Amino acid sequence: MNKTVLTAIAVIVMMLGATYLAVGMAGGVGGDGGLVNKLAVLGAAALVIITVVVVARYVRQMQNDTVSGRLVEETWDGIGEYKNELPFGWAVIFLGTIAWAIWYFLAGYPLNSYSQIGEYNEESKVYDGKFIEKYKNADEKTLVEMGEASFTVNCSPCHGLQADGMGGKAADLHERLAEKSVKYVLLNGSNNNMLGTGMMMPDRNGLVNMSTSAPITDAEIDAVSKYVAGHMTGSVGADVFVGACASCHGPDGKGMEMVAPNITEMSPSMVDMVLKSGKKGAMGSMPAFKNFNEVQYKALDAYVASLSKK
Repeated sequence: MNKTVLTAIAVIVMMLGATYLAVGMAGGVGGDGGLVNKLAVLGAAALVIITVVVVARYVRQMQNDTVSGRLVEETWDGIGEYKNELPFGWAVIFLGTIAWAIWYFLAGYPLNSYSQIGEYNEESKVYDGKFIEKYKNADEKTLVEMGEASFTVNCSPCHGLQADGMGGKAADLHERLAEKSVKYVLLNGSNNNMLGTGMMMPDRNGLVNMSTSAPITDAEIDAVSKYVAGHMTGSVGADVFVGACASCHGPDGKGMEMVAPNITEMSPSMVDMVLKSGKKGAMGSMPAFKNFNEVQYKALDAYVASLSKK
């Protein structure tokens, strides 16, 4: 018998034996292994056999075959391609895989059959309903306490346990806006849906200082960034804010409903929009969080909004 064939048989036996031992020790082959585990072992065995047989076949072909066949008429940079028929074995494996997949999804392990993940999801849905019903009218103190726990698990890896942004790696949530964050928005605009609508703030090309009827300048951007980040105190930048920003954010910076957000304080509604829509800013992009229920959103909104008031 050819040396390549003997090697292939030895590899198949060795790999099947290793698979049996590994799965057997985990209890996946015996009577309590379950249909899914048995199917997994069967699939692994089939994969091993098919892979080794195909590799062995082509190793022998490379050892023994000579170049023959007809070339296609087209060439690419002088390189031709043979008119090769589809290998019969490949066709059988391809059709067999399709047949097995149909059987697996319809009979072997139907999509609507029991699964532990499905059971967990159903139980979680029931628990979430009870949780929402219990805390839907929770007071501010309770929401803040709950929000702090959620913040520690979900937000502190970026913003830090103290919500200080860990030295500039993320936003310091004790402040409504940092100067570089204001400047970034003025230069680049804001992302959509910050107020629950498709509206967005334009970048600098769409900003005009109404006082001068001219596009906002670099010096004006620097001045108004300092003014807004400085809690809108002082005179430097105040005139720029009135001329370029007040028409949307209001003369006091507290925003207008469905037009522009409040930029004087961290409001729960703004926190809620950032959590649900994500945010792109001077420090990078924050992803949207879609895995909370409404009570968890309210709790996080209340906690983060409370940080800038301490």
